[in-house]
Amino acid sequence: MEKHFNVFVVLYDNFTALDAIGPVEVLGRVSNSVRFVSLKGGTIENRQGVRILTETFDRIEKGSILLIPGGTGSRTVIKDGDFIRELGKAIEDSEYTLCVCTGSALAAETGLMDGKKATSNKSAWGWVTDNHPNVLWNKMARWVADGKFYTSAGVSAGIDMALGFVNDRLGPEAAEEICRMLEYHWNSNPDHDSFGME
Repeated sequence: MEKHFNVFVVLYDNFTALDAIGPVEVLGRVSNSVRFVSLKGGTIENRQGVRILTETFDRIEKGSILLIPGGTGSRTVIKDGDFIRELGKAIEDSEYTLCVCTGSALAAETGLMDGKKATSNKSAWGWVTDNHPNVLWNKMARWVADGKFYTSAGVSAGIDMALGFVNDRLGPEAAEEICRMLEYHWNSNPDHDSFGME
């Protein structure tokens, strides 16, 4: 499959593994490179002990795809002014920013999503939306695309969003081929998330 994108995955301690690795499995099939970054670089670890060696934020290349996963650590790192400031710079320089789960809260904290349509994890809905009232939140969506921003509901929805991104950029044949390679049944309707009705 032809390669089209450079992807940078923003990590922090206690990120959710599937939030990051699920979309990476999709995007990696159409990317020239996938690199992992964090504020200070070095090894980042999640609750399950998954450890990933990262580069520093200043290695992010302009015009790339930025992927921001969620996780319990988002509630800590959102209070880190240096992290949010540098994340804002990376978002501004990105061609597209894809947020999974509470990764949308981190992007929203920069102020760059004000006035944009978005969604997030339904189990953290109140925390995400109450703290960012200037974002146009859609609780029923599986994922939302608005300009350069793509946001998804919780965890596994990140895979659906990444496939939606591939579909939008490269066409349905590319998305369907990735589904076949992953043996994955794509929830291809962005406007319906059954968890949003609970």
